Amino acid sequence: MLHNMEENWREFWKGILAQLPVQLGVIPFGLVFGVLGIASGLTATQTILMSSIIFGGASQVVFAQLWSIGTSPIVTGGSVAIINSRHIIYSANISKYISVLSLRWRLALGYLLTDEAFAVSFQEFENRNRFAHYHLLGGGLTLWVFWQISTVAGVFLGANIPPNLNLEFAIPLTFIAIILPKLKSLAQISAAVTASIIAIFGQDLPYGLWIIVASIAGMFVGGLLNKRKFK
Repeated sequence: MLHNMEENWREFWKGILAQLPVQLGVIPFGLVFGVLGIASGLTATQTILMSSIIFGGASQVVFAQLWSIGTSPIVTGGSVAIINSRHIIYSANISKYISVLSLRWRLALGYLLTDEAFAVSFQEFENRNRFAHYHLLGGGLTLWVFWQISTVAGVFLGANIPPNLNLEFAIPLTFIAIILPKLKSLAQISAAVTASIIAIFGQDLPYGLWIIVASIAGMFVGGLLNKRKFK
């Protein structure tokens, strides 16, 4: 029993240490989101709560952008859901390793399972490390704490920026900066171009539906090209 507790804590701290270098990219992103949240018209409380509840950088930026232009809640929620749908893949890969854990454990790990947490901890599960869930817990909590602190710092900065300094343009620019480095294959580039064209020419669609239509069209084109690649 004592040996198991030692292994649990060892893996927990390994997860923390493995996640620390990643925070060099997380902290600036959290700061930027805190500033953008205020710039989009969200209150300080709303911006901070979003980081706690949604806990997803790209989807939070999209939420802030759609909020700033008055998009309907249904379209905004649908857009966030589409962006976060990649977590289904993460969950599918992790589920076979944590299915034996209690519901409380599965809910906690599901909440903490972000891009960075998956990237850092998944290999521990693949290596059949029976304490890997503590590794994910340590890494996920580290990421969560740094994300909240950097968001709060960004909110403070955003609240103190002069009103005449319009930062609304920074919201789409931030999202572009997130997406561009990830476009490496023809399928990915085609998906982005398709979605961009529809987003530009679909601005007159009611209820802000252009974001949903553009996202679905981009995924369809990207998926089609990706499927042909493997035929």
